This record gives sequence, C-alpha cells and structure tokens, in this order.
Amino acid sequence: MTPSTTPIRFKAKLLRPESPKGAAWTFLVLPAGASAKLPTRSMTTVDGTLDGASFQATLEPDGQGSHWLKVGKALREAAGAAVGDTVALEIMPVAVELEPRVPADLRKALADAPAAKAQWSTLTPVARRDWIHWITSGKKAETRGRRIATACDMLASGKRRACCFDRSGMYSKSLGAPTPAQ
Repeated sequence: MTPSTTPIRFKAKLLRPESPKGAAWTFLVLPAGASAKLPTRSMTTVDGTLDGASFQATLEPDGQGSHWLKVGKALREAAGAAVGDTVALEIMPVAVELEPRVPADLRKALADAPAAKAQWSTLTPVARRDWIHWITSGKKAETRGRRIATACDMLASGKRRACCFDRSGMYSKSLGAPTPAQ
C-alpha cells in the first residue's frame, strides 16, 4: 500500500443503494487498484472531481480491501450523472484530515468526564473518528450507551485508540459498501 502523491484517476459505476428505499444519494466502489494508492484501508478524506464536479468527502472501507464513496444528489447533479452511469473520478488524499462531527450524546458524556475530555483533546482527528465510528456502529441504543461509558473510562485511563476496532472492516465485517438496488 503506497500512498499516492499524484492524483488517482479511475472510472466507476454510480449505484443506487437497496436501503433506504428511495434514497436520493448514490454510491460507487473504487476499483482495487485505485484504492491501493490511498494511504490507508480505513476511512480517508479526499479532495476530488466526479465528471469535473469538485468535492471533498471521506471514503469508507468496503470490507473487501477497497473503499466506497457516497455521492450526494447535489454532487451527482453537478456532474450531470445519473444512476447506472460510469463516471470519471480524480482524487487525492487531503493533507490534513478533517475534524469529525462529535455526536451530542458523546459530547455531553465527555463534558461530564474531565479526564476523558482531556485525553480526547490530545487525539488526532483520525483517532477521534475511529472512536466515534466504534460508538455509533452499535445497532441498539443500549449498545451505544455502553460504548460511550466504556469510551469515557478508557480515555480517562489514558487509552488513545478504541479497543478491538477493525478500521478496514475486512476482519469484523463491521464496515462495508451498501448493497446496490436491483
């Protein structure tokens, strides 16, 4: 896996997700060769163009060693593309990862746990994103609540990374591209 210092160019097909029904967004899966040029198998933020329309987005791991991109309606329309079209992309990893949006329940828990908040403030944006993803990937509200409490305990004790979190989705199958609609 050699990070690219030149633009990564490829073509991919725009797909409609099976769920949620009637979604306005589409997605595409990067070809393995294009994905291999990115700096990591996990989430990575890129600047790019889709059929000439500029965007900045965070690519998600597809659980198969590649990445997928959620293409919002505005970007798809700016590119003049439709579901089923093969589009041309050019992407480059950003020089500095963006700060993730901290969910309100986690923000409140950190505010109530000064030691955890202090450790949180020392983390990189990528590490914070991993914690947020681990917390929000729980399917049930009880799981999310437990993970927030556990995260605050682990952070307060000095941990910097979420325990046992597979950033690529390849081993836990916790991450993956949406299923395309038929």
